[in-house]
Amino acid sequence: MKGLVIKNTGSWYTVRTEDRRDIESKIKGNFRLKNIRTTNPIAVGDRVKVDINNEGTAFITEIEERRNYIIRRASNLSKQAHIIAANLDQAILIVTVNYPITTTIFIDRFLATAEAYSIPVKIVFNKIDRYHDHDVAVMESLIKIYTAIGYHCEKICALTDEGIGGFKELLKNKISLLSGHSGVGKSTIINRILPELNLKTGLISEYHNKGMHTTTFSEMIELPEGGYIIDTPGIKGFGTIEMEEAEISHYFPEIFRLSEGCRFSNCTHRHEPGCVVLEAVHEKRIAESRYKSYLSILKDKEESKYREEY
Repeated sequence: MKGLVIKNTGSWYTVRTEDRRDIESKIKGNFRLKNIRTTNPIAVGDRVKVDINNEGTAFITEIEERRNYIIRRASNLSKQAHIIAANLDQAILIVTVNYPITTTIFIDRFLATAEAYSIPVKIVFNKIDRYHDHDVAVMESLIKIYTAIGYHCEKICALTDEGIGGFKELLKNKISLLSGHSGVGKSTIINRILPELNLKTGLISEYHNKGMHTTTFSEMIELPEGGYIIDTPGIKGFGTIEMEEAEISHYFPEIFRLSEGCRFSNCTHRHEPGCVVLEAVHEKRIAESRYKSYLSILKDKEESKYREEY
């Protein structure tokens, strides 16, 4: 029987079958995906085949080919990858200018990975009720940068419901991954949309200005208006993987568009003469923060150890 993986708690997976039953399932035997080393061989959003036993549980025997997925370098094993979710219509990246801080390097690494697998991303700035004048200025400058590139941005406050109506419209009839740092308010947002879930929410450390994990597993939640949201544990760092050096510029749309004008076809946009990308950075036609993020991903290829904090 075929089904959809809607929850992953570690060794167990909840599979929603074609006849709308939720079956607790395990992987059969030494199940591994071909040509990919991951810490999780099956991810939420995967479509699978299961054999249901007499006890009402099942073994997952086969996984269908993925349409796409979001992947990052596993924080504990630098040469392995962790698939966050599969078969997505879009990813919603929840960020906060403060409480906690979301760095542009983290944002850009997430965006580049999504670009690599043709997953549209929308950026949602949460907690706008807490922003002082400087925070608002930073947020508006970031929105200007990302909308100019082509990314849709929204401003919301989950605590006061500001912008939540527009946010819900983004989710209709789509499979949407919700991602971001711990503490940016993913669980609070979901509680506003689906109050009956009453998800646990956490506090921000005032000393470190960082959130603590409140979601401990990945889960696919069906929306009454149609579609699903995938709630995942907060991400501390976003190490890129499966990117060839020559391809990295392709995942920064504004760099890729200009790179056709470079003198050399294999230009890395770091030091080559006749590089129109370096010229654009100098003239502020490409944001310096974006260029620094591009260089940081190039540096990943040169380092053996994954630098966790981004």
